[in-house]
Amino acid sequence: MARRAPRRTQEKPEDRIAHMRMLRDLQDEAPGFFAFIPLVYHPEHNALHKIVPNITSEEDILRTVAVARLFLDNFPHIKAYWIQMGIETAMKALHAGASDLDGTIIEEKITHAAGATVPVGMSPERMKALIAGEGLVPVERDAKYETY
Repeated sequence: MARRAPRRTQEKPEDRIAHMRMLRDLQDEAPGFFAFIPLVYHPEHNALHKIVPNITSEEDILRTVAVARLFLDNFPHIKAYWIQMGIETAMKALHAGASDLDGTIIEEKITHAAGATVPVGMSPERMKALIAGEGLVPVERDAKYETY
């Protein structure tokens, strides 16, 4: 009787590089991406957490941001989406290659339904204070990265 190969449930670093290569090539072919947003998978409220617990470490998140900044040289921005990464990790990501802290929303529901434990929203004032606390200059911008 033939045995089935086990299904791979977790993305490997080489998978991420292959995905980034596709994005970089597409951006070269048809520019239009403003930013790359490395999203963190939250398995807490689905069956995957039983198979692969603690799927993404802070080190892994920061490494992905740093590699993206270097590899996606044709992407003007790399985002640190604090709702996915957590606030502390997002602050570190600003020093690892992220050029944008994202997520001034009133009440985020999708990532929280998946298991996120960060606050459900953040005011622009709080975000500015966090950025300034990192020794960086906060700048407000719109969806097209035009600053005000």
